[in-house]
Amino acid sequence: MPPEDGNPLKVLHVSDIHLGSGLSHGRTNPATGLNTRLEDFAAALVHCVDQALAHAVDAVLFTGDAFPDATPPPLVQELFARQFYRLAQAQIPTLLLVGNHDQRAQGQGGASLCIFRTLGVPGVIVGDSLETHRLSTPHGPLQVVTLPWITRAALMTRPEVEGLSMAEVNEALLQRLHLALEGELRQLDPAVPAILAGHAMVANARLGAERFLAAGKGLLIPLSLLARAELCYVALGHVHRHQVLCQEPPVVYAGSLERVDFSETEEEKGYVLVEIEAPGRPARFTFCPVPTRPMHSLSVNLEKATDPEAQILATLAQANLQDAIVRLTYRLRPDQLDQIRESVLHQALGVAHSYTIQPDLVSQLARPRLPDLPLTRSLDPLTALEEYLNLRPELEALRADLLRTAQSLLQAEAETEVATGRPAVTPELVSSEPHAPSPGLEAGGSPEAGSEGPVDGSPGGKRRRPAGRAKSSQLPLL
Repeated sequence: MPPEDGNPLKVLHVSDIHLGSGLSHGRTNPATGLNTRLEDFAAALVHCVDQALAHAVDAVLFTGDAFPDATPPPLVQELFARQFYRLAQAQIPTLLLVGNHDQRAQGQGGASLCIFRTLGVPGVIVGDSLETHRLSTPHGPLQVVTLPWITRAALMTRPEVEGLSMAEVNEALLQRLHLALEGELRQLDPAVPAILAGHAMVANARLGAERFLAAGKGLLIPLSLLARAELCYVALGHVHRHQVLCQEPPVVYAGSLERVDFSETEEEKGYVLVEIEAPGRPARFTFCPVPTRPMHSLSVNLEKATDPEAQILATLAQANLQDAIVRLTYRLRPDQLDQIRESVLHQALGVAHSYTIQPDLVSQLARPRLPDLPLTRSLDPLTALEEYLNLRPELEALRADLLRTAQSLLQAEAETEVATGRPAVTPELVSSEPHAPSPGLEAGGSPEAGSEGPVDGSPGGKRRRPAGRAKSSQLPLL
């Protein structure tokens, strides 16, 4: 049934608050004694609840991951509970869905959220199982199917999966989910608007920091399993990047409310305001950004820089560092270390809220000694030296002298060959004593296959290699 007064039923969809995360990027606020990043995350939640009250929404859906883990400190729990209690006081129905970070490691219940159900907070529903909840709102009833984070733990202990591969276990889990979800959708009242709230990894979603935060790999759910005509809107959590996977019905990740780490520097953070006009009709929705502290990850390659410190300062000058969280990474050669003053960098970054400096020293051992060339390509000695010097920028000052010396050696060798009529040799590599053919060589000169002749005729030794001639053009690598 449509809303009785003709106005749409409004739902605020927020997700992945992660209150208590990112503390390493903050500092202690001397006025409160709290970590400033904890205050940032709390401020984003306060703003979100303020907007829920200002827009007089009919319901609030939180789609999982309230904290970094299932056992948050009491202070962090209090900051979270204080804001959702404001919604309870305003008599706004609120659903708290259990995410992977809200569960214990074994996936047995949402330890960090079930306290709301235990205390019987009015209007607050905890979604820790696949079931349908009916919310009473000022604009009529609303059906919400809850799909919490699914773990393999319960299924892995069953005898029917013994001996199955992980792919087969996932397939069995998807089949069970499909049957259970189908049962819930068939029981929906077609005259009442319906939403699915899920904390899941859905196919086609673009990942963010959750790829590092999730403990273990979750179940990948096909989009077709959730994008059902019976639903007006699918509210998703788990992926930190806000994105829309489908329009009919809208399948939407609200994204995280604040930046958890530097993988989210370019992502806009906020919540989604949903408007439902009639059952079975796709809802309208709007992404609403929240004020967040800027976060910048700056990277500078100084390997070819003539003034590395100036290049770093130029990069910093282009970024808005005021009150931002900054990570500066610069790549340099060992001989450039003395050209960068740490005090100058600290002074330039002083306007930032917090910052880290990470020099990345180029290892000489890791440097390739020769360029990647086709195996069929042959190089004359001078060209080989030039290509080698191209890989060693620290030898740039010696480049001209090295090439000039190499050219002189090659020219002298060529003149020797012309004068003597034979290739030039390196005297110290030529034995002054005549040597007999090594054992294992026939009179004609070809070695017998597999022969391991002794040294100087002694048994058990290694085969002696005949003294050879080495051209002086075979320059040693630098």
